[in-house]
Amino acid sequence: MPFLDINDQPEQQVFDGVSIRTIYGEKLMMSYVHLQPHSTVAEHSHHHEQMGMVLEGTFELTIDGESRTLHKGDSYLIPSHVKHSAKAYDKIAIALDIFSPPREDYKS
Repeated sequence: MPFLDINDQPEQQVFDGVSIRTIYGEKLMMSYVHLQPHSTVAEHSHHHEQMGMVLEGTFELTIDGESRTLHKGDSYLIPSHVKHSAKAYDKIAIALDIFSPPREDYKS
């Protein structure tokens, strides 16, 4: 199936105020992340390599203890097993995350 529509995928709540829609192949997953104002992604880590880009809004991302305020167009790389967290500010933020390998817990 070479063409996929992210809007056809079910929305999943992953944290309070944070939802995702995902599409994936055998070795790669794309996650469209929607952060409500003042929502938080709790600090966590996983064996997946993660890379992303801010599509809309602004949020704070902390990777391995280093925090940055990210804006539309900013990108980030989170290596495997590195702790990270995020915090939305007073407006909705949207990010696109890529995982390799795909996260089993995000498959719908």
